[in-house]
Amino acid sequence: MKSRTSSQPITIRRAVARDAKRLTRLVRDSGAYEGKYAAAVAGYRVGPDYIEAHRVFVAVGADEQGGRVLGFYSLVLTPPELDLLFVADEAQGRGIGRLLVAHMRSEARAAGLDRLKVVSHPPAADFYHRVGAVRTGTVFANPPAVPWDRPEFEFRIP
Repeated sequence: MKSRTSSQPITIRRAVARDAKRLTRLVRDSGAYEGKYAAAVAGYRVGPDYIEAHRVFVAVGADEQGGRVLGFYSLVLTPPELDLLFVADEAQGRGIGRLLVAHMRSEARAAGLDRLKVVSHPPAADFYHRVGAVRTGTVFANPPAVPWDRPEFEFRIP
């Protein structure tokens, strides 16, 4: 899937093991996880084993040296869930998250899914609502791992 956001062409491709360090860095450097949320991603790792086990796709800037990773998502098939979705801080507001969600819906449809869940990071709730996810509930805090409640959404896949 290709798209143009701003002046930069964006390509979405399947993640490979060598992307693991870049994806881990994108998660750990996310501005959405500053302050009270920082501990949630401090030791987080997206490893080659995770990339192999799930449908992980990256959005890359095609005209940058080496195709810089601008964002990524992870679709888990069993149970059906959008496990991770991150866009690099400096790339936000360019439609990359929306492009990743559209790609994820296409992948979910191709896998025969009719719906999938998302347990959202609280600051991302408005984004999920804007891209068509329906709020279905709340996942309550589970200290010390996750000391805050998180909104739960569902994407319905037509």
